[in-house]
Amino acid sequence: MKIEQLNADYAIAGQLRFIEGKGGFPFIEISNAKASALISVYAGQALSFRPAGTADDLMFLSEKAYYQPGKAIKGGAPICWPWFGADPQGLGRPAHGFVRNRLWNVVATGTTADGDTRVTLGLIDTPETRAIWPQSFTLALEITVGNSLNLELVTGNTGTQTFSITQAFHTYFKVGDISQTSVLGLEGIDYIDKTDNSAQKHQTGAVTINTEVDRIYLGVQGELVIADAALKRRIRIASRGSKTAVVWNPWAKISAEMGDLQDDDYRRLLCVETTNAATDVVEVAPDSEFRLVANYRAEQA
Repeated sequence: MKIEQLNADYAIAGQLRFIEGKGGFPFIEISNAKASALISVYAGQALSFRPAGTADDLMFLSEKAYYQPGKAIKGGAPICWPWFGADPQGLGRPAHGFVRNRLWNVVATGTTADGDTRVTLGLIDTPETRAIWPQSFTLALEITVGNSLNLELVTGNTGTQTFSITQAFHTYFKVGDISQTSVLGLEGIDYIDKTDNSAQKHQTGAVTINTEVDRIYLGVQGELVIADAALKRRIRIASRGSKTAVVWNPWAKISAEMGDLQDDDYRRLLCVETTNAATDVVEVAPDSEFRLVANYRAEQA
């Protein structure tokens, strides 16, 4: 995948260009009147999104992230697909599926009528993927960069049998200070606490973080908000095609144990993930598609 050819085929003058990124991976740089963004073609992953005129990125990207074939990139919006979490069949396949650590294809680039920049990346099944997951599929990620960052993950079933998936935008958000951060919109609903043997619990009030948190919220409706007092901003998360949401922070011990995080990175990150997880399993019939959508928008608090 040569950078020169990608630019010849897909660059947009003054808005979008391909560069050789870390690890030699092809990256897409976007800069328009509304925002700037960085996307890795490897992993099909938005790494950065910063609205014009603002100082801080919406996304957290680890300074120690791995940029190596076969490794996941720690930060931005990794894609978990066609399963979220551990291998659902217990066959020893990778956690979170097999698309966050492989090179995607560039399908299209363009601009919308209102000046946003759009990139479509894609994957199709191959003998290698069918050995891991024996299904025929198309997978497209449509990324639109404007006043908000819009992600749409489109799963197509090109086979003859219905298949089921779980999936996620495992998005890492940058926060100024985790102790001054809360998540709104999950009040009064139940969640599965993965740090407590998957016990089902009930959320009272806003979500605050003062220890390791790994929760799947059930029956999620409406917009979620990350209220960040330190950066004096709110990040609004609007989702479609999803009934669950994951909130994750590794806290001190796990952050120190992870080779691709700084010891104190847990203070600067919060994952609020648009998911089809737990009981929120998606069935995709032959010759049909399913669309999971997440939209991220920042506003001053």
